[in-house]
Amino acid sequence: MWQRFSLYDVRVIGHYLGVLALFSSLALLVPFVTALACGEWEPASRYLLTIGIAVIVGSGLRFLRIDPGRLNRQQALAVTGFAWIALAFIATVPLHLSGHYASYLDALFDGVSGLTTTGASLVQDLDHLSNADNMWRFMMHLLGGLGLIVVALSFGLFGRGASALYASEGRSEHVVPNVVQTTRLIAKIAMVITFIATIVLTGLCVFMGMEPLRAFLHALWIAISGFMTGGFAPMSQSIMYYHSFPIELLLMLLMLLGSINFVLHSEVWKGRVAVFFRDLETRTMVLWLGVMACVIAASLSASAEFSDLPAMLRRGLFMVVSAFSTTGFQNITSNQMTTVLSSGAFLVIAVLMAVGGSGGSTTGGIKFRRIGIIMKSVVAAIKEALAPDSARVVVSYNHVGRRVLAPDVVKEAMMVFILYVVTYAIGALVGIAHGYEATQAIFESVAMASSGGLSSGLISPGMPPTLELFYILQMWAGRLEFVTLLALVVEIVVSLNPRRLVQRS
Repeated sequence: MWQRFSLYDVRVIGHYLGVLALFSSLALLVPFVTALACGEWEPASRYLLTIGIAVIVGSGLRFLRIDPGRLNRQQALAVTGFAWIALAFIATVPLHLSGHYASYLDALFDGVSGLTTTGASLVQDLDHLSNADNMWRFMMHLLGGLGLIVVALSFGLFGRGASALYASEGRSEHVVPNVVQTTRLIAKIAMVITFIATIVLTGLCVFMGMEPLRAFLHALWIAISGFMTGGFAPMSQSIMYYHSFPIELLLMLLMLLGSINFVLHSEVWKGRVAVFFRDLETRTMVLWLGVMACVIAASLSASAEFSDLPAMLRRGLFMVVSAFSTTGFQNITSNQMTTVLSSGAFLVIAVLMAVGGSGGSTTGGIKFRRIGIIMKSVVAAIKEALAPDSARVVVSYNHVGRRVLAPDVVKEAMMVFILYVVTYAIGALVGIAHGYEATQAIFESVAMASSGGLSSGLISPGMPPTLELFYILQMWAGRLEFVTLLALVVEIVVSLNPRRLVQRS
């Protein structure tokens, strides 16, 4: 049975949220220092104000400290669920005060989009946004891509609550046995890849004619956004702004790397390359991308603008990688997506976003591991139907070692799969109810719930506030992969109903 939040639970949850709020003040120092270095005094004052708010909120919540012991699963789910909400509101403050958003709700949309690595944006006049504000947008991608809890744990926060919080963010696999060491290795891998990509991209931007400081900042930002599969770009034209095939190639590589499970990254890091190629996720990814690339190539060949091979490889392949990695980078305009792309290619991009990349990566969506497990369960069902009654059918798969397909694993994969599909459908119906075409409403719903970020044009300043609020909820639910969100909602409902009989499990 469900158990209510007691006063003790509320104080423990508040304590940990206070720790995260104080930690966010450290992250806010990055855009503050950027503003000072670039002589942007007005943005510097906004970030100093936001740092003060984060410190006050965090310190106030820390007064609830009661020497919390080891977190139970209920408390950990609540901390994780509320953390994404609370930090989104803090992150929104400097964006709203920048004057580049029509309303606070638009700024909140971008704050949630940044932290969930969705990448859809309602910012106005992006091309003239300050360096500090741009830095904060990509810092949100960095925090959200790695996971708020993972980043905090890598700094040694939370102590005895580490294991429960790590699991509550939808992560069940450890790179190394210790949770803190696992998060630090994840952070180290991400920093090394981002650092190398930034150096190469800086060189490419300088070669294009950018001044060194601007080249470095742009390189850093798109490197973070690419590997974290975020989708924010420093210019309104997204990746089209650079008109550089080498930059697009490098970003495709970054998006592919960001789509791979960090556990598999660690195996390659340790020299166990064979484990990577035998893994269920890797094989599912290769098969899935091969099939979908052929389908979209056949669909694009009917379009005059994409019928030649170079255009198909440059634009079509880039959009395939951007969609399946749920990044949201574009090298074609939103108008071209709805008018030049065929309906088949448009649908393929939506399906790619819906599935997403590997579990334990920076991507959103259903994930390859679940798709692979569901397919394995279909194979198991066929084998059982064909086998003699006395035979015992065992289906196994590789995922960092040989594993037997267990009923509870199949159940979890099917449950999350169904929740995503239902959410995609509900979001599409909400879009249709607001007067938009069905295909665009479906596309946008999938992009929001899967953290895909690509937009057919519905996401824009002035969109209906009710639809905007629903998309914010979709981004939040998709990032938490529903289980944390649903558990949190049930706990709140139970706690607000004192008449209900509650038993402790």
